[in-house]
Amino acid sequence: MYKIAVVDWATSPRGDEECIVERAAFGPDSPKASVKYGRVTNGDMDSWDALDIYHVDLVMLWHNVDMPKEVISKFKNLKGIVRNGTGYDSVDHEYARQVGIDVCNVPNYGTEEVADHSIALALAMCRQIIPIDKECKNLGWEIPNKEVIRRWRDMNFGVIGLGRIGTSVALKAKALGFASCFYDPYLSNGVDKSLGLYRYKNWDMFLRDMDVVSINCPLTKETHHMFTLKEFKKMHELAFLVNTARGPIVKKADCFKALRDGLIAGAALDVIEDEPLKTKEEAATPNLIATCHSAFYSEQATQEMRKFAAVEALKLLEGCPENIVN
Repeated sequence: MYKIAVVDWATSPRGDEECIVERAAFGPDSPKASVKYGRVTNGDMDSWDALDIYHVDLVMLWHNVDMPKEVISKFKNLKGIVRNGTGYDSVDHEYARQVGIDVCNVPNYGTEEVADHSIALALAMCRQIIPIDKECKNLGWEIPNKEVIRRWRDMNFGVIGLGRIGTSVALKAKALGFASCFYDPYLSNGVDKSLGLYRYKNWDMFLRDMDVVSINCPLTKETHHMFTLKEFKKMHELAFLVNTARGPIVKKADCFKALRDGLIAGAALDVIEDEPLKTKEEAATPNLIATCHSAFYSEQATQEMRKFAAVEALKLLEGCPENIVN
């Protein structure tokens, strides 16, 4: 019988101590694995030590749980790490590879949810829903920020990263009437033709021309701090930024400064560098929407993610994983 630990984030736990979905996937009648659930605080080695799991065969990792080299090196028999979700930048996957530990993610869940959330955030800014709602609840009846409310068919909607989620976002934006564009230097030629989208190959021109920019690419060494003041200064003052990908793609301090200085008209961030927000000053940043890393969520998507992660865990332990990322 395999020994598996499910590790959750103490700051904002998303799992359950019974691990009902995971146990069902492992086999309720003739279980293939024993499961232990626990919660850790990032940067606190004592919280890891307290779990007493360094003997397990595999760790299933909930969102936002960091698993650096210092943690991985303490495990004695670890064969694999499965990240409950698509992003795996919280795991030192390069070190894991060096010591023969496979790292897998779950890419085949939540595509609809994240794409829908990206579109919802973009539309909320384009129509200024939140400022107008605030105006009404303050007993006013004027339309605020009139200059940023424009007709969608006159706006360029740009997607960064045309993977599963990015493609869904781009096609939804196109269906709504936006001029749907994308920037992805890693795609082969002709993808734009097959999808009926406009492709930008020049980064500066992309930033200059877009009215809405939706970030849907993974966090890598190349995309870390992809957006700093330098990039915000290349965008126009009526532009909006949406990030439902990974927080560190956007340098938080520079984004908030860009909003305060009016370099862009708004930013909607589901993910934030060093999340959650740390101060009331950050929370009071003008023209900022923040949605606490919830883009992935629906009850259906969460159940799918947990089931797929458990199935991937068994496949990894049995020598046939599908989603190795290292």
